[in-house]
Amino acid sequence: MYFYPVNDYKMDTKNKIKEDEIIKKYMDYLLTNSKQPNSVYAFSKENDFDESEFYNYFSTFDLLEKQIYYKFCHQSIEMLENSEEYQQYDHKQKLLSFYYTFFEMLTANRSFVCMHLNDSKGRLKSLRRFSKMKECFLEYIESLSFETIDFKEERINKLKDKTLNESAWIQLLLTMEFWLKDDSKGFENTDLYIEKSLKASFDLLEVTPLRSVFDFAKFLYKQKVRA
Repeated sequence: MYFYPVNDYKMDTKNKIKEDEIIKKYMDYLLTNSKQPNSVYAFSKENDFDESEFYNYFSTFDLLEKQIYYKFCHQSIEMLENSEEYQQYDHKQKLLSFYYTFFEMLTANRSFVCMHLNDSKGRLKSLRRFSKMKECFLEYIESLSFETIDFKEERINKLKDKTLNESAWIQLLLTMEFWLKDDSKGFENTDLYIEKSLKASFDLLEVTPLRSVFDFAKFLYKQKVRA
C-alpha cells in the first residue's frame, strides 16, 4: 500500500478497518481540518469504525503520526528492494536511489507533509515525529555496508560508525528542509541538492579529493543568493 496520494474511498463495513486505512483517513482529516481530531472516539465515529479498532494499532494520534513517516521510509526501501535493477547497484547508487524514491514519496504527499511540519511548534516536536523513521533509515544505512577506514580499535570504530550514522541522518533532515522550501519547477533544485550533497559525502567518507564538496558549497551559495 502506498500513500500516492491521499484519496477518498469507501470502506467495506463488513471488514474490520486496517492500519493503512486509518492512516489514510487521519491524513485526510488533517488536510481538511488542519488539526488533530478532538478525540479517538470522535474520529472513529466520524469514519464508521469502532474506537477499539484504532487501539489495535495506535495508542495516540502522535504515535500514528510517527508511523506515517516510518511508512514513507519503509515503503521507499521496499519498492527499491523489489527491483531487480536496484539489486545490481553499488552502495552509492542504492543510497541515491533511496533518496530519489523517498522524496518522490514525500512529493506525492507534499500537502500533508508541508502542513504537518510547518505546524510544528519548534524542531524538537518535528524530530520526535521522525523517531521511527530514523530507526528505519539507520537500519537501511547499516545494511549498505559502506567501506570506511578501519582504525584497528573497536571503541574508536564504534564511535566512528555512530558518527557516520548520525551524519547520514542529519543529511536526510537537511535535504527534507531544503525540499520544504524548494519552489523550483518539479523540485529540480532538490534533485540537484541530493546529487551534489551525496557526492560530497561519499568523497569525504572515502577520503577522495574535495572538489565535489566545494561544488556543493557553491551550489548552496547560489541558492542563498537567489532567495
